[in-house]
Amino acid sequence: MPGSEWGTATEQRFSVNLSILFTELPLLERPAAAAAAGFTAVELWWPWVDSPTPERSELGALKKAIEDAGVRLTGLNFYAGQLPGPDRGALSIPGAESERFRANIDVAADFARSLGCRALNALYGNRVEGVEAAEQDALALENLVLAARAADRSGAILLIETLNQPESPRYPLVSAPAGVAVVDRVNEASGLGNARFLMDLYHLSMNGEDLPSVIERYAAKTGHVQIADNPGRGAPGTGTLPLEDLLGRLRKAGYEGWVGLEYKPGDRPSAAAFDWLPAEARAAR
Repeated sequence: MPGSEWGTATEQRFSVNLSILFTELPLLERPAAAAAAGFTAVELWWPWVDSPTPERSELGALKKAIEDAGVRLTGLNFYAGQLPGPDRGALSIPGAESERFRANIDVAADFARSLGCRALNALYGNRVEGVEAAEQDALALENLVLAARAADRSGAILLIETLNQPESPRYPLVSAPAGVAVVDRVNEASGLGNARFLMDLYHLSMNGEDLPSVIERYAAKTGHVQIADNPGRGAPGTGTLPLEDLLGRLRKAGYEGWVGLEYKPGDRPSAAAFDWLPAEARAAR
């Protein structure tokens, strides 16, 4: 809804996803760009798609860019393969990808801890032809427990995300119940209770789910929320999702966490893709 203002936006805590917004800029310039747009919190997919264990200098440079910009890192993905691209995670894929995920666990958790980031997202990974689903699920549980322990040591929660069937046809977690079931299995296996559902309203809407019902059923198990409008995965107001109403329902259901802005800016600079949100509502309170 370009030009309009969300009446309740000041009650939200928004975080800008720098892996989908401000991508016209080099990675190290994006935190400052988000700050210049009025935001005080950012989140990231794993930035080094080819490397689960980047050089310490690269990690240090990103840490410095975030700190210099004066923004807070509120969410970080573990290594997930080529994302954006053909991959949807690594942790359930036997062989080299699983090993890359394991090599990344402590690297990502330590980086998150160094910046006070309290949420780490572990994308499940696609189904692999010729491998039994049960074998992938057993490997996934093993790796997710390792990730949950690392997150716990860093004072963070572990997020499990549902994607959508049309865009991720080989990804097995394409409904809210499927994602929450994995959350429950991880919590039972780890005994830590720090796994939470990542409720991405765009993905759930693409799956045709009843979003008010999902919110009512799963808000208590939700550790992070992400939004984009549908159709198009653009800014709020570019599609037909009643995002202001849905976020209001989440608040009433007790969700007080971050709302990640994980949408495409469209054919305009990212800095121009926030006209739906009043300037005074962008800095987290």
